[in-house]
Amino acid sequence: MPVFAYRGRTRTGQLIVGRMEANTPKAVVAKLRHRQVMAISVKGTPKPIQLKIPGFGGKVKEKDLAVFSRQIATMINAGLPLVQCLEALASQQPNKRFKQTLIDIRESVEGGSTFAAALKRHPTIFTPLYANMVEAGEAGGLLDTILNRLAVYIEKAMTLRRKIKGALIYPGTIVTVAIGVVIFLLVFVIPTFKALFEGFGAVLPLPTRIVLELSRLVREHILMGLGILFMAILGLRFYYKTEMGERVIDAILLRAPVFGELIRKVSVAKFTRTLGTLVSSGIPILDALDITARTAGNKVVEDAVLKTRSSISEGKTIAEPLKASGVFPPMVVQMISVGEQTGALDSMLAKIADFYDAEVDQAVANLTALLEPVLMVFLGVTVGGVIIAMYLPIFRLVHVVGR
Repeated sequence: MPVFAYRGRTRTGQLIVGRMEANTPKAVVAKLRHRQVMAISVKGTPKPIQLKIPGFGGKVKEKDLAVFSRQIATMINAGLPLVQCLEALASQQPNKRFKQTLIDIRESVEGGSTFAAALKRHPTIFTPLYANMVEAGEAGGLLDTILNRLAVYIEKAMTLRRKIKGALIYPGTIVTVAIGVVIFLLVFVIPTFKALFEGFGAVLPLPTRIVLELSRLVREHILMGLGILFMAILGLRFYYKTEMGERVIDAILLRAPVFGELIRKVSVAKFTRTLGTLVSSGIPILDALDITARTAGNKVVEDAVLKTRSSISEGKTIAEPLKASGVFPPMVVQMISVGEQTGALDSMLAKIADFYDAEVDQAVANLTALLEPVLMVFLGVTVGGVIIAMYLPIFRLVHVVGR
């Protein structure tokens, strides 16, 4: 929507200037008249040219949104007008992209738009969940309460994601280091042993011959191997971006040993937390399920939630289609059923989310404890096996000389 700069006078004669979003200058004059301001001039403003370099866009993080939500909720609760809140928060925002976004939102609100409608113009920053909850808060006069709930929701989502990353960093680092050390040995160290062994004039042990052949293959075909690995990863990423690929890979992940159960618990925690937050904020159940499905993060869970939404529109309960999907544990389905029957679905969903947050904590701790010995064995077998294979001929030579 075009932005116009205007000058006008209030009924008391005070000169005011500002900018407003509208389709035409006449629309600006009409909006000003509605606010009892007589327009003096209305001019279109050129849209600023922004040069965006990939990787340097000032990404708006979840932490920024959580802090913003708490700050604006506090200011609204203190009685400050929304436009003044947005202006104050924009002026102190260090993130340039978020700062410009808040300025745009302030101008939209100042021009007569609702806060939720202004947020929906920036879907890459404010998700449908965020915008719809704000819309419900505006309609019910509970905007500060809703914004505080959003801050809590974002913080819990961040904590959950941090736990998963923490569980994956350790094994990923160990495996990467082990592979790097083995490749270094095969490319740079093993060839020096090969020159030494050629002077023995004897048949080398089988492990040594295997390592020497592996070293030759790695040195001669390492670039081709890296190229194949890169293409395989790229192909997998492209496949995952397709609807069928996402569904297949997500289904495999849910059935994966060890990690599958952890992914399922994370999905249940996220589903119940999101749906409970939306329902408690006054969002209609069909809209809440639609938003929850789009933010599920797993195609299998998304399909199950959308089927649930379709069943509810036909008059069924939430628990029935969730049970039929086979994705959600029986305990979760039973607790949701009790919440529906007692009219306390939102509080029941919050309890399930808290329970599964704790389950994720325990699962991450168990996974770490399980992986530590497995990774140590893997590191010992890979690196130690290569070293032992290289020293076997030397041990045999020492044994022969000793006789």
